[in-house]
Amino acid sequence: MQTKHSDSSEKGILYAPWEKAFDRLLTPFEEFIHRQTTSGLLLMCTAVIALLLANSFLAEAYQHVLHTRLGIQLGSWNLDMTLHHWVNDGLMTLFFFVVGMELKREMLVGELADLRQAALPIIAAIGGMVMPALIYLAINPEGDAARGWGIPMATDIAFAVGALVLLASRVPKALITFLVALAIADDLGAVMVIALFYTYELSLTWLGIAAVLSLLLFAFNYAGIRKVAPYFGIGILLWYALLQSGVHATLAGVICAFAIPARPKYDPSVFSTHLKELVRRFDASHQQGGNIMTNEGMYSVVQHLEKGARSVQTPLQQLDHSWHLPVAFLVIPIFALFNAGIPLQLGSLSDTMTHPVMLGVLFGLLLGKFIGITGACWLALRLGIGQLPSGTRFSQIAAVSVLGGIGFTMSIFIAELGFAGQDEYLLMAKTGVLLASLLAGVLGFFWLRWLGENR
Repeated sequence: MQTKHSDSSEKGILYAPWEKAFDRLLTPFEEFIHRQTTSGLLLMCTAVIALLLANSFLAEAYQHVLHTRLGIQLGSWNLDMTLHHWVNDGLMTLFFFVVGMELKREMLVGELADLRQAALPIIAAIGGMVMPALIYLAINPEGDAARGWGIPMATDIAFAVGALVLLASRVPKALITFLVALAIADDLGAVMVIALFYTYELSLTWLGIAAVLSLLLFAFNYAGIRKVAPYFGIGILLWYALLQSGVHATLAGVICAFAIPARPKYDPSVFSTHLKELVRRFDASHQQGGNIMTNEGMYSVVQHLEKGARSVQTPLQQLDHSWHLPVAFLVIPIFALFNAGIPLQLGSLSDTMTHPVMLGVLFGLLLGKFIGITGACWLALRLGIGQLPSGTRFSQIAAVSVLGGIGFTMSIFIAELGFAGQDEYLLMAKTGVLLASLLAGVLGFFWLRWLGENR
């Protein structure tokens, strides 16, 4: 059945039912926001599935899958870990790779590139990391429980941005930009905390090997190597070296990301001239025959055009674009499926709700983020260090700081590091993360909605 098009310019174009949705040109920031929103919704669904599995007749099978061992063996060399560890130590390296690329892009050309523009979200992120840690330590000042101080420091960018985008018609776009910049600066802080404070026994030999491999990656960049394969090859070796060194292996993703070149091969003006010449040649070839299957001239021009289009992009842009979707829609949901399944025991609910670790995480995320972000912004504005995003009010900044208490992915990841082998503390920490994230999302959403209706 043929569909008639009202626009004559669409004559000769065949559309699949969903294709037109992809025709609108999106800026990189709009594309980033769209992906984060969709990823947040998918993450929420996966977390619910994990909770259902952990509290159903499938609970035993669920735990069995988590602890199933999977190994790689080459001769006498062997690498053997549970599926849970492969996800957290291996698959999550790709997540940190994408986080690293986002950080690099924002520092070069994004919201963190202009110091005056970046001042407020950076200061807000610092306040939003320090205060939650202090609140947690006030409740858990000593012992093994104190190791969880880093858990409430992190904001989940996918969930937080997703909640804010649902109110896009009621909040200024600059407020969304502020939250993205804050969350990315927060991610950088979380990466530094993991590297500096969640490292156990260090092997100096393997740490030295990791340092040499890191220098080699940046040497590739300096030498102008733009092919992806060398970076990934050395990146895999770096991951293994960090795994053996005692520093968390996922940091290999961040190091690789910062080594990826951010300079295009072709200058945009050169590409523009080249493009016009290719279009002229394409039109000339088209007059000789319109079927690209038989017209070698047309096909050759299209191939050159594709090569030129890739060369005018930076490798950083290309990799960020190609890896963001699989990480957002596959890696993070798998992480949630393997880590969000906590058994809810109603009989011991009162013990759970009064456990110091659970309370430290809960109040750290809910109150710590609100007080830290809002207080840091107020102080920065009073001192004239930063400026409010265009068209926003301070009350909206305060409401957004509540959304900063959504700490799902990175918080659970840090909990796994801080409480490895301590099942009770880990269970309490995850419960606090889930409860705080739920409350922060609901409270922040309705506060911003109310502010939007009372402008």
